[in-house]
Amino acid sequence: MKILFDHPDPFLLGHGGVQRQIECSKAALERLGVEVEFLRWWDERQTGDLIHFFGKATPTYLRQASIRGLPVVMTSFFSDTCNRPKARLRRQALVSRALMKMAGESHVQDLLGWRRYHDCAHNVVGLRAEQFVLEYVYRVPPERISTVPLGVANVFLTAGKAKARGDHLITTGTINPIKRSVELAQAARAAGVPLLFVGRPYSEQSGYWKRFQELIDGQCVRHRPHVESSQEMAAFLQQARGFVIFSQFENWCLSAHEAAAVGLPLLLPDLPWSRERFGAAANYFSDAASVSARLREFYEAAVSLPPPAVSIPGWENTGAQLKAIYEYHVARRK
Repeated sequence: MKILFDHPDPFLLGHGGVQRQIECSKAALERLGVEVEFLRWWDERQTGDLIHFFGKATPTYLRQASIRGLPVVMTSFFSDTCNRPKARLRRQALVSRALMKMAGESHVQDLLGWRRYHDCAHNVVGLRAEQFVLEYVYRVPPERISTVPLGVANVFLTAGKAKARGDHLITTGTINPIKRSVELAQAARAAGVPLLFVGRPYSEQSGYWKRFQELIDGQCVRHRPHVESSQEMAAFLQQARGFVIFSQFENWCLSAHEAAAVGLPLLLPDLPWSRERFGAAANYFSDAASVSARLREFYEAAVSLPPPAVSIPGWENTGAQLKAIYEYHVARRK
């Protein structure tokens, strides 16, 4: 069985969690004996049994794959949508269904993009909240959706719990508006809380990055460039007192799971993704308190908070679930 991985955006244009998900899923599958290649768009002689598309494949793409007899498993990312309030999702669902009824012409449906979730062989998401979007908003039957948790590298799972809490908090990830890095840095300075940012921007020429740079003082706002090595990242996490993320939305948040794996207490946005994954095992920003006040409160408490009592899966678990999905659809093809 040979699986072809495809993704619409080159990694050189945008690093981050999706890149890590694709690379780690590929490596886990290969360890399980599954042959995986990246789809070479220029190679008409390339062969495969199934395409796993990470992102939103176009209806044309799906039709062409069907003509070639290639099932397409599609991983969609609903990071923004799945974190919307239920009332907003209900309104979105009503509008979507009304438009679906009006869009009788297939080319209109192609433009709207809803067909992709029905035309692919199977949908894969990381959260139950994302599965809810597919079922409720886009009316995808539940049997055509699998919620497959992402994994954490073994180095985090075997690193052991941090034995001593450091003098600073840590946050990891791309420095950008979605992560609200500038706002978090401002809160750290206002609260007098030392916070280490580990990550890089998409562009060092961006205005947002320059605003962030102005806040780095080496005391409350500390910065390290992006860390490629998992071993080095695990060491950074183990030296911290607690982990913080203040992003507008996430779907899985690999960084939070890595921090939890080494035993750091977590301070997270109060959103569907974080409640689903961590529940009462995490601490949350609250609308009732200012960001800086909540950050200070967490900093003082984190030194004695217990490790999050949650199950953290490894990438082998992700690979095994994906392999089972592939085998089912490849067998149906024959």
